[in-house]
Amino acid sequence: MGLSPASQVGRGIALVSQELVSHRQTAAAPGRISTRGLSVFYRRNQQALFDVSLDIPSRAITALIGPSGCGKSTFLRSLNRMNELIPGTVVTGEVYLDDLNIYDRRVDVVLLRRLVGMVFQRPNPFPTSIWENVAYGPRLGGIRNRAELDRIVEESLRKAALWDEVKDRLSHSALGLSGGQQQRLCIARALAVNPRVLLLDEPASALDPIATGRIEELLLQLKSELTIVIVTHNLQQAGRIADQTAFFLMGRLIEAGPTVQIFENPTDERTENYITGRFG
Repeated sequence: MGLSPASQVGRGIALVSQELVSHRQTAAAPGRISTRGLSVFYRRNQQALFDVSLDIPSRAITALIGPSGCGKSTFLRSLNRMNELIPGTVVTGEVYLDDLNIYDRRVDVVLLRRLVGMVFQRPNPFPTSIWENVAYGPRLGGIRNRAELDRIVEESLRKAALWDEVKDRLSHSALGLSGGQQQRLCIARALAVNPRVLLLDEPASALDPIATGRIEELLLQLKSELTIVIVTHNLQQAGRIADQTAFFLMGRLIEAGPTVQIFENPTDERTENYITGRFG
């Protein structure tokens, strides 16, 4: 007997979810992202992105630069379907995580957002303990064993270069941490669910230079394990940490390539004008 339509859809979701997970184990360098003809419309009559095609290499840092309102954050949110949380948003084109189109209707969006984590401009720790913040994702994923959760919390905080600063106060409120510590805690929270990609939307814009330097050092360490995409208005930051840089202007991708090339020998005059401070 054949499956009912509802059962077929459910089976499809399970299969796609399984494919997302298995790619982490089988792909030689998991975390490649490719967009093809990506456009985003808000309430259909306001277009924020125009036909963006970009390859983002795995286990490297890609910086998205451009003036305010140019589509950088919209593009970033497209990579884990966060734009769908805005009513009336329409997305066309394709976004591939490794070989899977993440906009396939069968994709489990919750699982996708675990594999493609996001850290926002301002730290947003939960009003709970440091331990609870980091353990939240694994617990939501079904892990209940305390020893296993303790291991994940410690490992994630170590990866976020925060363990030594908070190991003796894991039961204290996360809101008592400094701004830089809170941002690293948010990174630890994202790392706790074992993502393949980490998206960051101006993660250091509200931080002082010392805290900014720690975030940058952390990202340089993490890129050996993760694909990192960062939106930044700080051109010096992009120059310091990014392997690849993509320049956006008025919702369009103008130019992308190795950071040294983009900064020292751009092929488009608009890129050069932005890099040299003639506008933006």
